[in-house]
Amino acid sequence: MDEEYDVIVLGTGLKECILSGLLSVDGLKVLHMDRNDYYGGESTSLNLNQLWKRFRGEDKPPETLGSSRDYNVDMIPKFMMANGALVRVLIHTDVTKYLNFKAVDGSFVYNKGKIHKVPANDVEALKSPLMGLFEKRRARKFFIYVQDYDENDPKSHEGLDLNKVTARELISKYGLDDNTVDFIGHALALHRDDSYLGEPAMDFVKRMKNHRNKIGNSEETQHSGVRVFSTLSRRISLYLSLYGLGELPQAFARLSAVYGGTYMLSKPECKVEFENGKAFGVTSEGETAKCKKVVCDPSYLPDKVKKIGKVARAICIMSHPIPSTHDSHSVQVILPQKQLGRKSDMYLFCCSYSHNVAPKGKYIAFVLTEAETDNPQVELKAGTDLLGPIDEIFFDTYDRYEPTNQNDGDNCFISASYDATTHFETTVHDVIAMYSKITGKTLDLSVDLSAASAAEE
Repeated sequence: MDEEYDVIVLGTGLKECILSGLLSVDGLKVLHMDRNDYYGGESTSLNLNQLWKRFRGEDKPPETLGSSRDYNVDMIPKFMMANGALVRVLIHTDVTKYLNFKAVDGSFVYNKGKIHKVPANDVEALKSPLMGLFEKRRARKFFIYVQDYDENDPKSHEGLDLNKVTARELISKYGLDDNTVDFIGHALALHRDDSYLGEPAMDFVKRMKNHRNKIGNSEETQHSGVRVFSTLSRRISLYLSLYGLGELPQAFARLSAVYGGTYMLSKPECKVEFENGKAFGVTSEGETAKCKKVVCDPSYLPDKVKKIGKVARAICIMSHPIPSTHDSHSVQVILPQKQLGRKSDMYLFCCSYSHNVAPKGKYIAFVLTEAETDNPQVELKAGTDLLGPIDEIFFDTYDRYEPTNQNDGDNCFISASYDATTHFETTVHDVIAMYSKITGKTLDLSVDLSAASAAEE
């Protein structure tokens, strides 16, 4: 504790552990501390006894649920997109050697009162009831435009300046109906609400292009509108870490340790020390470790964050998969806000014994949304009603915070709280932005993405 470090990281949540690993690889001297005696922070995974203690006090879980140690219940359940930001970071850092992954069975969307599979191949796209025949023809033209759009090639712009034209104006050009717009905007572009429709269309188009796995060449797409549709959908191929997402923070902690990072769990208080408004160290148990910068989650510096909302969630133990998902053992279902009459989307997340997170025959399902009321049981009913019979269910909410401080003024870099989405994109974008602020460098992952795509092919 008497040493001086480049960076002290407080909290072992996923964001903090990714940053600790990246900074250690960069050659910085890192001390990583946590007041808890376990890794993961808010993004930890709990066994059944821990889950019961957290939500029901000292009650013991019923024996019919199986062994406690067979459960790994994620507190922040999220999937990894095949070519998403987290996968690029995993490849960039070689953390994949510490983890095992399994493909998720499918991604679904709630539309017109029913759950529909997001097409992942040409046959599924052709048969999909999400759009009628004439709507598919209109959508075909839109998908071809998105695929062929190149910022540096004006010929591909069709006279549109996407920095000025809104997403709503771009979509209206192709005459797509509201249900199709819901599907495209929320299940493909992964927007969390409809506010994107009034914003410049550039981000909307980039979201659809940047995370796809692979798209056929221009000649191919001109002859197969269905193929364009399915390949754009295929970009949301998902993966889940075996044994729960609590494995991810530990994997990045191992990475940091390999590059010289020091870890200390069960460190009480972890008080950040300031001089002239700038952080210079962290005190615990009467000892102060000095540093140049402090990285932490919102709980360590509550006076430097503000509440921006809260997430309502239901954690469910079931003996069957989610109905209407083709008996999928692992699945994401996006419920667009307009389909529910809400201000933000709702998400269903399901995994099972096939991912080593529950005993044989048991499924873990989550329902999450940005809370709009103080009653999660009522607010989440639209999602829980889709699950079928539930063995046990736990409802709660947690507050979301974002930093309000000036990094260059106090040397503190604070992560934002986890949102309700069932994918890691917003999580890792926050990490990448924090990395740039801490180091003054841009984390270039483009080479890794190309390598990943080549390897897949």
